[in-house]
Amino acid sequence: MDRSSASHGHSRRSIRVLGVGLFALALLLVSLGALYSLSRRDPRAVWRRANHLVPAVVDRGTVTGQSQGAYTNVIFLHHSTGGALIAEGGVREIMTEAGFDFWDHGYNPTGLRSPDGQLVGYSYGIPGDNTDPDGLASLFAQRTYPLPVNGLSGLLQHEVIAFKSCFPASQIDTDAELEQYKAWYVGIRDVMDAHPDHVFIVMSPPPLHPAVTDPAAAARARAFAKWLSSDAYLDGHPNVFTFDLFDQLAEGDPASPDANTLRREYRPAETDSHPNQTANEAVGPAFAQAVISAARSYAQGS
Repeated sequence: MDRSSASHGHSRRSIRVLGVGLFALALLLVSLGALYSLSRRDPRAVWRRANHLVPAVVDRGTVTGQSQGAYTNVIFLHHSTGGALIAEGGVREIMTEAGFDFWDHGYNPTGLRSPDGQLVGYSYGIPGDNTDPDGLASLFAQRTYPLPVNGLSGLLQHEVIAFKSCFPASQIDTDAELEQYKAWYVGIRDVMDAHPDHVFIVMSPPPLHPAVTDPAAAARARAFAKWLSSDAYLDGHPNVFTFDLFDQLAEGDPASPDANTLRREYRPAETDSHPNQTANEAVGPAFAQAVISAARSYAQGS
């Protein structure tokens, strides 16, 4: 090797080292900026968030490495009802068998699970740990970064994003509250439109046990679920799909005294709104297939 070749080789190595160093510096600055912003709102939360933010950023390559443009890198944001749906409904097994990498994110303290079902040891920091409609609106209003320094940026590492509120969101007490739900989800849809390289699965909230709600609120919950599945919400938004979890679980007979509430055969106890194992075994495969179909149809058309 002549001196010129050796010099060029040294220059290339120097450029690579410099690039890695600049990336690390940018990573540090973005992370520090996110922590500073958090400290202004809740100083006590800084240490808790740092314990999750740092490993999330370090693990970025592992997560995004499965996003190869085939829409097989899936994440499901949920709380307890979604966790039971996965565990008892065989969702992860179905998705894996179909060739998908299925991640899921529960409450912030436990955070993210990898496709093998193991906790990774960090969360994406969902704002307020709130997946009710107002919380989801706050989540989707976050600024996005190339690093997972907040909840939305973490979710966007995955190609397919499914998300839901839990059953308390089905207590819709007034028509004005129903309209507010719709307004929040229109705002969420605007953000989803801005990310055509992702598929979004919007899930309607599950119904409440009839003992803890009333017919008017239950009827509004049904109306919201139907609106999320309607052309009014979906038409013209090709990367947005809906899985109507409410309809899957709710009593559909309008003449029944339990109309629009959790079906009798799906109730675990007298006042518990968590769907039981029978419900999860019935609905889990339907949910998994809906995600698979949405991802494949969008991949073929995009």
